[in-house]
Amino acid sequence: MSNDYDENIYWEMINRQKGILNKKEQLKLKDSVVTVIGCGGIGGAVIEMLARMGVNHLRIVDKDVFDYSNINRQLMSSIDHVGHPKTDVTKETIQSINPFVDIDVFNTELNESNVEEIVDGSSIVVDALDNLKTRIITSRKAMELGVPFVHGAIHGTMGQVTTFTNETPNYEETFRLNSFGKELTEDVFNEVSKLAKEVPPVIGPVPNIVGCLQSFEVVKILTGKGNIIMAPEVLIFDLLKKESFSVVEF
Repeated sequence: MSNDYDENIYWEMINRQKGILNKKEQLKLKDSVVTVIGCGGIGGAVIEMLARMGVNHLRIVDKDVFDYSNINRQLMSSIDHVGHPKTDVTKETIQSINPFVDIDVFNTELNESNVEEIVDGSSIVVDALDNLKTRIITSRKAMELGVPFVHGAIHGTMGQVTTFTNETPNYEETFRLNSFGKELTEDVFNEVSKLAKEVPPVIGPVPNIVGCLQSFEVVKILTGKGNIIMAPEVLIFDLLKKESFSVVEF
């Protein structure tokens, strides 16, 4: 397959976006590096949407393998994928959708030792995490490196999305975590872990909606189009409510 042929297919793939994004804006997606931390319910939706919209360089990070309990919501999961690493399955699935995506796989837990290697050089970091410790580590490093951090989280039928930069309040300040302004010692992490002792319930559409919303925030940040949801403002929703969506200030 020649490079010219590759280019022709790429532009045909994103043809329906032309009324929304011009060529210069589309090239910003094509040439950006987006790092997605987590390949589960939220992350799978983020990664798939970014690949379908023409982001051609992704970094994906996850240490886990798929299990049966993932199938109710995680787009990359299936019976056949149980026991397989989420990053490997995700890469294979995404490249079957958009074979031109360059995907860097980190089949590991993000921690203080490797966070700079993973985040440095990213255009944007997307938070598809399910624990506060890793979220704090990642958000601090992203802010230190001047990389926008697009946050998303869920609980039951509820979700939230916002973006942190070095021009906004940070993640810990916005959500009033007791780690704010402190060195990340073991004692501090132990205190933070008490805030999220239980694994929250979740139903299929919720993480996928969050992931889709985050992917569009990525588009807005990269292209400069529209109004980005920036901290301390947070988009929140509860699918059980008649008026499900609102933007609030924390």
